[in-house]
Amino acid sequence: MSRARLLDGYDGVLLDLDGTMLRGASPVPGAVDVVRELRHESTAVGYVTNNAARSAAEVAAHLVNMGFDVTAERVVTSADAAVAMLAERLDPGAPVLVVGTESLAGAVRAAGLVAVRKVTAEPAAVVQGHSPQTAWPNLAEACLAIRDGVLWVACNVDPTLPTERGEVPGNGAMVAALRTATGKEPEVAGKPARRLLDEAASRIGSTRPLVVGDRLDTDIAGARAAGLDSLLVLTGVTDAAALLAAPRGMRPTFVAADLAALRRPAGGSKVTTRSQWQVRVNAGRLQLTGTGRGDPVEALIAMCAARWPAGQGPVEVEPTDDRARWALAALGLMR
Repeated sequence: MSRARLLDGYDGVLLDLDGTMLRGASPVPGAVDVVRELRHESTAVGYVTNNAARSAAEVAAHLVNMGFDVTAERVVTSADAAVAMLAERLDPGAPVLVVGTESLAGAVRAAGLVAVRKVTAEPAAVVQGHSPQTAWPNLAEACLAIRDGVLWVACNVDPTLPTERGEVPGNGAMVAALRTATGKEPEVAGKPARRLLDEAASRIGSTRPLVVGDRLDTDIAGARAAGLDSLLVLTGVTDAAALLAAPRGMRPTFVAADLAALRRPAGGSKVTTRSQWQVRVNAGRLQLTGTGRGDPVEALIAMCAARWPAGQGPVEVEPTDDRARWALAALGLMR
């Protein structure tokens, strides 16, 4: 197995935030040290978030307060990508109905557009980003504008947002309400659309970055849409069962427990067979056997390597020995 570190194969790293570096107001264990090492080595690092609730400066300040070595110019939010899309499509000074935070409204104004909150202002577009204060009156104004046929840009469509208390409704849940009420589909700026990742890669001067995140439907699907390799970390939304069931467009290049994998040999996280684990596909089920001292994440990688060529969707896994039983229990796969 090659001893080259995982990050050595790329000219930059694009790190997701929620579920990858942090959970709400708390850093993911070990993440601060990994980011500090990346910065110390002058690795080109971009911080990419689908959450449009805060500006890049506010995000950077939040990360710094948690101990991360981050600067605002390396942070790219889905609000940045959404406003760039609006500025390309609208005339300067055009009114844009904002469903989201004051930070999102500020980004609209900074782009030379006019942020409004009421449909009576005759908006040329609606931009929708996450805000804990979004309520029915906000959605009602947007609904009327969208039904009138204006451009609708969603900063992101994540159905949930990971916090220290668990997963809570994300911007995608609110987008779904407007989708139901209008019968229309928004244009999406954030992951899995590639606009956000393209902007982030350009910001750090990277032509071959590694995308790192915790969600299959945004981080990994976005990387694949942009033609980039990806690392899925198991510190956020995606669990072992979801990873095994991943459809072809949401399968990562690498899988690891956390960000520390960036400092370790690439082969340890590559989705491929493992000498420590034997996996057999039998009548649509997976049978796992432990043949050495491999850890549970290695077992998961081996199972993905066996499962993905055979199909997609939920799959039952059976242990054939005590070591396999231990690994499956640790992964939450024991029935």
